[in-house]
Amino acid sequence: MEHIISKLRKYEVKIRKAINSRMQGDYHSIFKGSGLEFDGVREYQYGDDTRIIDWNVSAKGHGTFVKTFKEEKEQTVFFLLDVSASQEIGTPGAQKVDIGKEITGVLTLAALKEQSRVGLLTFSDQKEKFMKSGKGIKHGYAIIHELYHHQPQSTKTNITIAIKKALEIIPRKSVLILISDFIDKGYEQSLRLLANRHDVVVIHLKDDREILLPNLGIVPLYDKESKKTIWVNTSSPAFKDKLNETYVSNKNELERFCKKNQINYVEINTKDNYVPQLIKLFKIRNRTKKRD
Repeated sequence: MEHIISKLRKYEVKIRKAINSRMQGDYHSIFKGSGLEFDGVREYQYGDDTRIIDWNVSAKGHGTFVKTFKEEKEQTVFFLLDVSASQEIGTPGAQKVDIGKEITGVLTLAALKEQSRVGLLTFSDQKEKFMKSGKGIKHGYAIIHELYHHQPQSTKTNITIAIKKALEIIPRKSVLILISDFIDKGYEQSLRLLANRHDVVVIHLKDDREILLPNLGIVPLYDKESKKTIWVNTSSPAFKDKLNETYVSNKNELERFCKKNQINYVEINTKDNYVPQLIKLFKIRNRTKKRD
């Protein structure tokens, strides 16, 4: 585990240093959220912003009331990591599941350095492992240990179930980082609900082997999730075009969905260095959150 932690710490330092220097004084936190949390209500006063009127309380007929807020002293970050069998694609040691674990570990260390609370939920088509949020480097190492030692009980994927479980067990508004290849359907409504309640970041993992198959003629392909073998013609241009079109369409649809629902989105290819992409992602988050 020592070499893994050493690698994660090196990447974590790179991310924090790069964002600190490039934001030139505007930097607050990699995981900056809204910065405010609900504190209570008080009577409306002349000049108050009408957007903070609490209409539910005001409707009771005792006057007009506005919501009050206090500065958020502690940020909570939860990682939702897909560990289903479809993640096991790529070069050994650099499969989608490996990159997902690395990113989770790197950002766990970064969040803890900023005094945030960090929690973890890994999933397949069920809850695999849940670790409630905590602080301190010891807690971070415990999360990393679970990432690299836990063996999933199921091979299948169900993002909707994972989101529903997150909504159930994470009551306080948090930064939720959802890491998956998103090879699933019908999760959009649940993801929209998650974004309404939490500050969501989507990290979309990709491996070129999903769409760039070698010309081997008709060969059997084993689906690890369904545990079934299908025969495909890898030399067929029509098959390859269809494979690529399906991926691009799904990717574009997910990216549009995220933009519409104020979810930060980034696609990460297993062959690429993910550190610059994470730096870019969190630079964007700092700028947009500053305007909120």
